[in-house]
Amino acid sequence: MLRSSDPRVVDRLLALALATTLQLQLALGDVPGASPVAVIGGLALTLPLAWRRRAPLAVALTFAAVAALQEILGGALFAGEPPLVAALVSGAVAFYSLGAYAAERAAVLGAAIGVAGLWTTVIASDDTELHSFLLSAGLVALTPWLAGRTARARNLRTVALERAAASEERQRIARELHDVVAHGVVLMVLQAQGARRILEQDPDRARDALSAIEETGHTALSEMRRSLGILREDRARAELKPQPTLGDLDELIEEMRQAGLMVELAVEGAERELSDGVDRSAYRIVQEALTNTIKHAGLVPTRVVVSYGADDLELEIADEGPGPARDADPGQGIAGMRERVRLYGGELEARSENGHGFVVRARIPLAT
Repeated sequence: MLRSSDPRVVDRLLALALATTLQLQLALGDVPGASPVAVIGGLALTLPLAWRRRAPLAVALTFAAVAALQEILGGALFAGEPPLVAALVSGAVAFYSLGAYAAERAAVLGAAIGVAGLWTTVIASDDTELHSFLLSAGLVALTPWLAGRTARARNLRTVALERAAASEERQRIARELHDVVAHGVVLMVLQAQGARRILEQDPDRARDALSAIEETGHTALSEMRRSLGILREDRARAELKPQPTLGDLDELIEEMRQAGLMVELAVEGAERELSDGVDRSAYRIVQEALTNTIKHAGLVPTRVVVSYGADDLELEIADEGPGPARDADPGQGIAGMRERVRLYGGELEARSENGHGFVVRARIPLAT
């Protein structure tokens, strides 16, 4: 419940609770010099904790200064016999906040000055035994300060990991969107060209082509929604269908054939269960390679080979096109495929062989 509360409200309630407790201890206890100095000093030790996150250095230094001043004036709040527990807790909270919320330089400077101020309090109380110095420096200041620094380091690591995860997820979504949009648009362009050519001679086939365009568009939009669903708020997260895998290759090949690409599929080796990430990435690599074939080589004979090895998965997509032009822009497709393969420690080769055709070969190691 506290995690969902406004931190400012929590800090104000904490400061008020400690201030009230300290005043009650003063009123009910036998504290020498329980005078206006002690009352005002108690408020000055506790109420600044309301700003412990926004101004941790100022709060810690204020605590140390007030503790020393009220002791010099006879308040006996911090170094009295016995010391008031609420005062000790207030100091621990102040120095924990200094460690948890202040930057490195401010935190170290504040801890050093704070310890000096607390030792001044001990000296002013005439209780200069070693345990008094250790109590003020260790229990009240340094131990809470170190706990705060540890919590800060842990929180910073968590934030860094969350940012890295968010960046990786954005890259994954960008790859998915590129593959989905490029694939869908290329197919729709080919189908529209075919419909235009046969519109007058064969209206029935033209209508079929237009229906195919509509279906392709709906499929592309559906996959885009799945890819973008992760960006929605958790409470409104889309019901995401499973991403396509190598088990869906037959449908992809048939879709490409309907678009006019002369493509054949061969599967070598014993099919085996793959991790979800490898399975999805392998499908997307084949899809992107075939899309690039249509974009850059046209409707040429193409062969897809999926090879299941003992230790790795190999993909080969080779076309018999004229090969890439010298000034051709490689675009983001090959870079995206290479990134997918590298994610799993694999390798990808994409080149023209003997200046004719184009082949994409990917090898992805399989975890045992």
